[in-house]
Amino acid sequence: MDFNQFDFDNGLLDGLSSMGYKVPTPIQTQAIPLIAQHHDLIACAQTGTGKTASYLLPVMDAICKNEHRPSISALILAPTRELALQIDQQIQGIAYFTGITSIAVYGGGDGIGYEQQRTSLREGVDIVIATPGRLIAHMASGAVKLGEIKFLVLDEADRMLDMGFKDDILRIVRQLPERRQTLLFSATMPQKIRAFAKGLLKEPKQINIAISKPAEKIKQWCFRVFDEQKLALLKHVVSEGDFASIIVFCSTKEHVKSVDKELRKTDLKVKAFHSDLQQDEREDILLDFKNRKLNLLVGTNVLARGIDIEGIDLVVNYSVPADPEDYIHRIGRTARAERTGTAITFVNNRDYKRLLFIERLMEQKVEERPLPGFLGEAPPTIVPIERKNKKKKRVHFKKRKGKSFNKSTEMINNNEDSKAS
Repeated sequence: MDFNQFDFDNGLLDGLSSMGYKVPTPIQTQAIPLIAQHHDLIACAQTGTGKTASYLLPVMDAICKNEHRPSISALILAPTRELALQIDQQIQGIAYFTGITSIAVYGGGDGIGYEQQRTSLREGVDIVIATPGRLIAHMASGAVKLGEIKFLVLDEADRMLDMGFKDDILRIVRQLPERRQTLLFSATMPQKIRAFAKGLLKEPKQINIAISKPAEKIKQWCFRVFDEQKLALLKHVVSEGDFASIIVFCSTKEHVKSVDKELRKTDLKVKAFHSDLQQDEREDILLDFKNRKLNLLVGTNVLARGIDIEGIDLVVNYSVPADPEDYIHRIGRTARAERTGTAITFVNNRDYKRLLFIERLMEQKVEERPLPGFLGEAPPTIVPIERKNKKKKRVHFKKRKGKSFNKSTEMINNNEDSKAS
């Protein structure tokens, strides 16, 4: 199957061809016909599955074929500035031959950016991609009228609810026409999302694309470490391995800053990505990373969602994320677009239970690798032992002595495991 079979506008097909799109992904194959048939849709799909194009293409095709376009045809709500910008960039690429216009509306910029957004919204634009808070600010100023919206898209709906945007979204929706098509995309589908969707969508069709499963081409390793061994192990991994593009995830921005400071002492080109940076600094960092001017990004979970950069060779979890779903999102930054990739997680004994929950969610084990010998002994392995009593089942843990590894570079230089092509 190819994109020609969807009967898209010729300008849209030209844009797809110029960007190298040839064969639709599974979610695009399922979602595009349903959206084209005017159904509301709930789609459960992770970043990296092609979900953005799965709603952009039929929405843009409908706009192309509408002879009487309203001032704003489609509204896309996204949780972060980074995701809003990424969606806008994808629209601009696909829409090059169509004349479709778009704007990303988000906070954190300067006054000039706010006025540019305000002017575009007032004059009219085909597609608005917005973070909820900034859109409400424009609505309050009277700069934007949403009464003729044909399409509402909620991208990463689970993330928006986690970030506390529920009331903002409902406030925005109250300004939209009832006769609209609503498309909700979420990486996870807990009960709160289903309940939320029930109030917004009308008789929606549903699509579920391999949730909570990492890409098969990701090689997943873990190392048992003491906290004081992590930094030396990280330097060893990133310097000895054949990895050109790397993301390191830390739990807090304080850890991000300290790890960034130490990695700058290596030969790699490193930048930290955290909330203390100005918006233009964050955008410049992502652009430099995408253009391979940077080798390595150090960031928190804000990097786990909403960036779509191909060719990331290695993801390192400097600490195990508290939410197993965050692990899926983090390692999903690698092995994109049919490439292979490597994900390495540093596990201290305090975080071992978290790793077990992650493995249970994925229904697969993460391969444990021996610690390089120059770092000394690893922490004792914690082995779960199930003990039952009449009241409830409990899981206890016992310690098993760890092993050291005397060939410090063997874990990286092994030809069949080290290179992510």
